Amino acid sequence: MGPPGPRPVVLDAGALIAFERSDRLMLRLVELAVAHERVLHVPAGVVAQVWRDGARQVRLARLITSSTVTVAPLDAGEARATGALCGLTGTSEIVDASLALLAHRLGATVVTSDPVDIRRLDATLTVVPC
Repeated sequence: MGPPGPRPVVLDAGALIAFERSDRLMLRLVELAVAHERVLHVPAGVVAQVWRDGARQVRLARLITSSTVTVAPLDAGEARATGALCGLTGTSEIVDASLALLAHRLGATVVTSDPVDIRRLDATLTVVPC
C-alpha cells in the first residue's frame, strides 16, 4: 500500500465568505481541489448562514452547485447528533456542531474563521484558520 491520500476538507461559513470575497488562499484551495478532482464538503447549515441572493453571489452559487462541493444535508439523525453535541459541549451553535460532526466522520481538515469554536466542539479535529 502507498501513503494515504490527502484528507477531506470541510469548509465553514467564514471560508465560503472568504472565497466569495476573492481571498487569495481560499481561491487557491478551490483551484487545487478542482485540479486534483477533490471534493470540498460543506454542511447545509453553513450554506444557509452565507446565502442571501444568488444573483449577487454568483461566485458562491457556482461553487456550491459545482461538482467540487458536496453539501451535506441535515437530516433527522444528523440533527439529533448535532443537538446532542451541543448539549455535551454547552453551546447553541448548531451550524458549528454539525460541521464538527461532519469533519469528524470524514476524518477531514476544517477550514474555518472560528478555530476556537470548532476546537471547543471537537479538540481532535485538524483546524486551519482562514
